[in-house]
Amino acid sequence: MKQYLVFDWGGTYLKYALMNEEAEILEKGEVPSPARDACREDFYSVLDPVVEKYRNVISGIAVSSAGIIDSFRGIIRVVAVFPFLNGCHIKEELEERYGLPFTIENDGKSAALAEYWRGSLKGCGSGAVMLIGTGIGGGLILDGKLRRGNDFLAGEFSSMIIDINHRDEPEGYWASLGYRGLLKRYTQQCEEDASDIDGRTFFERLKEGDEKAETALKQYTDDLAAALFSLNMLLNLDCISIGGGISAAPELMAYLQRSIDEIPEWNPDMRAGLNFPLPCVKVCEFHNDANLIGALFHHLSDKLETQQTKHKVL
Repeated sequence: MKQYLVFDWGGTYLKYALMNEEAEILEKGEVPSPARDACREDFYSVLDPVVEKYRNVISGIAVSSAGIIDSFRGIIRVVAVFPFLNGCHIKEELEERYGLPFTIENDGKSAALAEYWRGSLKGCGSGAVMLIGTGIGGGLILDGKLRRGNDFLAGEFSSMIIDINHRDEPEGYWASLGYRGLLKRYTQQCEEDASDIDGRTFFERLKEGDEKAETALKQYTDDLAAALFSLNMLLNLDCISIGGGISAAPELMAYLQRSIDEIPEWNPDMRAGLNFPLPCVKVCEFHNDANLIGALFHHLSDKLETQQTKHKVL
């Protein structure tokens, strides 16, 4: 069975794994990411020893990365965490450097591919993965295909407007539904410095019966449920899978389901008798390994698709 070296490039670490075609992780590790003010050669010099370690046993290199990625041509259009890679034809450069087939895909889209291939969206015709981090990332599977969009921006939920009356403020966008949005709702009630509270502390206080934490979480999941309802009305999805570190807290999903179940109580059309579908939500199965698995799926699929077929995927 063929083996592949798969990377997940993030701003703090470049994670990697040796994987086979069945998405089994045979070995894994990580190396510190270069600083933002590094140069391209500095970045490649971090990759070199990892690639050399596995060069004789791998059939290709697959990458999941933050940023706007032209995954068909292997071009990084924009990547804020590695500005020295902006505009880089990285597929061309690294195939020449290592002599191995190379593919790259956006991290949110990789997570969606992983969940569709072997996770919570397996068997779904259409679904979405929503990754709750500092902002909201993710990807869309529509009619069994990853939706990338003409500019490779499909699934960039953070930039969607949720409050037109605050469109000139960060609070008016889906990015405010990141975990910091939850902590902000809490610290505003406590009159506490937000920098002193992280997600772990918040959920510890919630378990201890902190009423302000309960109120903040309900406010947060009410807003998140409204956003998911809008997404579901637009695309009529089979399922929306929630990922990111915050998704590991069972309280989040319990509160979110409660908020979704309450939608018919405030939606005027549903109160009038219309039977709109409520979003079906699940937790992503792969968590920290999703980007690796999705990048591998993209790599394996890339070998089987013609360029004409790939453009139809858009």
